[in-house]
Amino acid sequence: MKEHKETNVLFICSRNQWRSPTAEQVWINHPELAVSSAGTSPNAKRTVNAKMMQWADVIFVMEQKHKNRLKAQFGDLLTYKDIQVLDIADEYQYMDNELVSIIKQSVGSYLALTLA
Repeated sequence: MKEHKETNVLFICSRNQWRSPTAEQVWINHPELAVSSAGTSPNAKRTVNAKMMQWADVIFVMEQKHKNRLKAQFGDLLTYKDIQVLDIADEYQYMDNELVSIIKQSVGSYLALTLA
């Protein structure tokens, strides 16, 4: 039987309150993924750190400003990292139906995965 490595996926927003935790929740039970989420703000529920950057195979940021902050803070660690900007504005609550739908579609299409 072929050994299949999980893809480590990190979701980033500002305060790790609505968007990135929703994305983590949406994808947490997918058998091919290990997922986590964090925020770029010092006030985030879980603040992104260097260990997370090293762990992640793919990083999904909600907005371009999050990618810019990661590059400013973790520069060299991101040289070969796959960072995707989802362009999801900060206008959704946690597990908002529209947000869940956008995350399923955008992340799923990028990773070529589907959710039941």
